[in-house]
Amino acid sequence: MSASGGTKAIVAALGANLAIAASKFVAFAFSGSSSMLAEGVHSVADSGNQFLLLVGGKRAQREATPQHPFGYGRERYIYAFLVSIVLFSVGGMFAIYEGYEKISHPHEIDHWYWPVGVLVFAIIAEGFSFRTAIKESNELRGTLSWTAFIRRAKAPELPVVLLEDFGALIGLVLALGGVGLSLLTGDGVWDGIGTVCIGVLLVLIALVLAAETKSLLLGEAAGAEEVKKIEAAIVDGDTVPRIIHMRTLHLGPEELLIAAKIAVRHDDTATEVATAIDAAEARVRAAVPIARVIYLEPDIYSEAEAAKGPDPEATPGGPTPQSAGH
Repeated sequence: MSASGGTKAIVAALGANLAIAASKFVAFAFSGSSSMLAEGVHSVADSGNQFLLLVGGKRAQREATPQHPFGYGRERYIYAFLVSIVLFSVGGMFAIYEGYEKISHPHEIDHWYWPVGVLVFAIIAEGFSFRTAIKESNELRGTLSWTAFIRRAKAPELPVVLLEDFGALIGLVLALGGVGLSLLTGDGVWDGIGTVCIGVLLVLIALVLAAETKSLLLGEAAGAEEVKKIEAAIVDGDTVPRIIHMRTLHLGPEELLIAAKIAVRHDDTATEVATAIDAAEARVRAAVPIARVIYLEPDIYSEAEAAKGPDPEATPGGPTPQSAGH
């Protein structure tokens, strides 16, 4: 997996979650706290999710085949989508069910120091994991807000780890609140309420992850900045005077497909057109290194056709063409 895939953040989160999961189950065994059981299952689910992300990153590196000529870059999106399913079902729905059972049949928490101690330890460990994810993300985020970064990131791993760690920290605070209220009031219902809150939080995070990874699976275009760089690289004002229309598609986080119809002069020879296309492709790859697959179709630009309006081949929702008509 490339550095932008956030391998360091994934490994840090995996190590933290395995240690936290073990401590939570020990605390549940001694205290009987449903919040601890829900949090233990949550940590196991998170550990499985990080393993899925690592597997997806490894499988995405396979070479292209005749059956999959554009490679396997999108496997990273598929495994990220599986993470959202695991988080929803194993983490969220289990916690809601366990919380409902605890509210229906409450009992006092035994050996209170076990859940409290483990929760404090877990908050510290998750804090370090979250800090690593933030540090790795800041190298790619630039001036984007955190919301914009999660929505626009083409590599799914860092947004997934960020949301998981953020959800884990909030969940731990909710669990600590539920356990604390149960100890103060002597009523185990609060432990169940805290567990239900953890479940609802995990379900919401899972839905956000599912929505974002679904968009990546459907196929997203290059970002606005990359589109500008590509357009500027293709057009040299001489051999390629303008772009008639262009489409871009991410084949994977670091693989971009570009298909464009470019205008050439009506008196250019076939050799001159081929040379212009080769030069334009070289300029694009220099400007946007992730442009792995480029298809440029030459055409004769017509002012009369341009005066009629947008290119008829242009579809709504695509990148805005520089010019229309051909």
